[in-house]
Amino acid sequence: MDEPAGLRERKKERTRNLIAQEALRLFRAQGFDEVSVVEVAAAAEVSKATLFRYFPTKEDLVLHRFADHLGEAARVVRERPAGLTPTAALRDHFLAGLADRNPITGLNDHPEILSFQDLIYRTPSLRIGMRQRYTSQDIDALADALPPGSGDAPPIVRRLAAAHLIAVQQELGQENWRAITSGRTADEEYDDAVAAAEGAYGQLMTGLDAV
Repeated sequence: MDEPAGLRERKKERTRNLIAQEALRLFRAQGFDEVSVVEVAAAAEVSKATLFRYFPTKEDLVLHRFADHLGEAARVVRERPAGLTPTAALRDHFLAGLADRNPITGLNDHPEILSFQDLIYRTPSLRIGMRQRYTSQDIDALADALPPGSGDAPPIVRRLAAAHLIAVQQELGQENWRAITSGRTADEEYDDAVAAAEGAYGQLMTGLDAV
């Protein structure tokens, strides 16, 4: 008899999670470039073909974790309270993330989170992959969510604005990670992280010529 659809989906999800967990365990222990896809498949007790059905590329074994945040900036802008500018909404969202120690802000010193961030930031192919796969999509989504602006400004203006806003979030996150890896705790870095975020988003609000 055929398995119920719900059971099949749960089995697929378990297999997917197992592959991702084994991949991350091996990458953390040996380094991303030193571990082959065949080794990951063997550790998860699946075939290489099965692994690629769940994760089309080696980088996807790590970068799939960012999928939940894809389009987040656009959502924040679309759902912002009346009277709040897009930049202010994104600033407030980032500051709330800092207060919550959201890993996406880089201000999190939990060993598991820090190990994952170390893997990303210290592996060039993962850094490049993250920007190519997710940054461009985030910029596109945010550009569509931004108000058209005044006059007959071409669409490139909104895309450039979106690129600046996404870059600020990413650079702040990476800078917070650097501070944590230098030996500071998240609590020790919090005030500096808030000041940096307020300054960076404030710069976009007032204009880059004010640098």
